[in-house]
Amino acid sequence: MAEFIKLYDNNPDPRKVQQIVDCLKRGGVIIYPTDTVYGLGCDITNNRALERIAKIKGVKLAKANFSFICRDLSNLSDYVKQIDTTTFKLLKRTLPGAYTYILPGNNNLPTVFKKKKTVGIRVPDNAICMEIVEGLGNPIVSSSIHDEDEVIEYTTDPELILEKWDNLVDIVVDGGYGGNIPSTIIDLTNGEPVLLREGKGPIDII
Repeated sequence: MAEFIKLYDNNPDPRKVQQIVDCLKRGGVIIYPTDTVYGLGCDITNNRALERIAKIKGVKLAKANFSFICRDLSNLSDYVKQIDTTTFKLLKRTLPGAYTYILPGNNNLPTVFKKKKTVGIRVPDNAICMEIVEGLGNPIVSSSIHDEDEVIEYTTDPELILEKWDNLVDIVVDGGYGGNIPSTIIDLTNGEPVLLREGKGPIDII
């Protein structure tokens, strides 16, 4: 059964954050809040945890389109090829925020993602997941949790999330009601921004 840990976005309890970080370092899988919808995540460096997430999502790990949740833009050079000044200015202007940027990956990507040419990068405007990533010391690989209801695409109530995912994950982080509008996805692999999905992040800023 999953642990249910309550945190507040305006002041996350450091002891509880550390408990979540320790779980991730042991190969745990968590559900946690972002600035958009709740996400399913694990440590980017733990292959066993990555395999667990792929199995939960019903996808092959090598082909999975997971995002990397980063603490700030300083993480980018670890996994992304050198980007031009215009692209960097766009990222700096819009992050943290409700955007996922598709960027060219470099040779430092985890082994399981080596064949992928691109990577989705997120820096959410949410103190809970940012504190978790900072404590972990490297990005969280993340995927949105979808609802099977045809009307409600994303589950927003942490207690309902726990009910559904209790036997699949190690921790459900209750950060209050989540949103049901996902991030705006922008493809930057060819220099010019290309809108792939309009979500919570305003597109006029792009």
